[in-house]
Amino acid sequence: MVFLALDELLPAAKRYAKGHETVYRLVAGMGTLAISLVLFRFATP
Repeated sequence: MVFLALDELLPAAKRYAKGHETVYRLVAGMGTLAISLVLFRFATP
């Protein structure tokens, strides 16, 4: 799934975005997922 996103979807998104917006949003999404995993780890008993 990660390969599909990086290989197919990211280049397609870069065609329509201006500047580095696509890369910034990719990094923000990865950060959001990482933070949620940490929060879920501490939230479970």
